[in-house]
Parts: sequence; C-alpha cells; structure tokens
Amino acid sequence: LSLPQTAQVKDHNVIFKDRCCFHRSNAGETMAWSESVDTLLANKDGLAAFRTFLKSEFSEENVEFWLACEDFKKTKSSTKIAFKAQKIYSDFIQADAPKEINIDFHTKNDISQNISEPTLSCFDNAQRLIYSLMAKDSLPRFLRSEVYKELVKKHQDRNQKRWLPFL
Repeated sequence: LSLPQTAQVKDHNVIFKDRCCFHRSNAGETMAWSESVDTLLANKDGLAAFRTFLKSEFSEENVEFWLACEDFKKTKSSTKIAFKAQKIYSDFIQADAPKEINIDFHTKNDISQNISEPTLSCFDNAQRLIYSLMAKDSLPRFLRSEVYKELVKKHQDRNQKRWLPFL
C-alpha cells in the first residue's frame, strides 16, 4: 500500500524535520514572506515582524485594521456584529479615529451611511484598499528593511547549524 505523493512528502517532513536539511526551513518560510502579503499575514512570526516594521513607520493601523476585519467576518451573533462593526468604525474609519486609516472619501462615506445596520461585508472595500496599500507599498519597504534582512540572516544561520546535527 503506497501513500499518495503529498502524504509521503508530509511524512518525510515530520520524520526529518529536526534531523535533516531537506525540509522547508525557517529561513525558507522567512524568504516565502516576500512572495505575497497573504503568506506574510498567515505566518505568526511574519505578522509579528511586519507589525514591528509598520510600528517603526507609524503605519501599524493598516495591519491592525486588516486583522480586525478578518476577525469581524467570522462573527456569528448579530449583536456582536453590530458591536464589532461600531468598534472598527470608531477605531479606524470615523474622522479623527485614534487609528484612522487612509481610505478615499467614497469608501469612508459608504461605511458611514451603512454602519447603523452593518453586514459582514461592510468593510470589504476598505479592507481591499488597505490590503492593496500593504501589498504595493508597505511590503516592498519591509522586504528592504533591516528588520527583514536580520530575520532572514538569523534563520539562515540557525539552519546552517542544523544541517550537520552530529557536530
């Protein structure tokens, strides 16, 4: 009985994870963050590093807004939908919000007009704009930053030590 190809690869990674250089290393994961914002945001360490970088640039409200929207879209209770929508609106959207995001007037106006009866998709356009801003502006700067370069170097150094576990 032979395992499907993906199961064999997965088993290989589980078996050899800390003993061999053939699995996808932390350095490989760190390098993969450069592929897309999705890869970066889906990785706990990547997200933490990206947030640190954005804080240094005084623009962490973008990733915080994006994360708040992701959490909001998973909300089931209509009471919680209204509460969370109002919180997102007051934190990120309304004029002079403490973490006001930079979105166009029409998007902001649409949200303002519909916030009294919010739906799970009421922030989608704003979230798309912020995602695009992070992908086109913040991510390239992050990938050129010392924060990112240091992480890659640290993971590469750690991986080189793992390569010869008998030393």
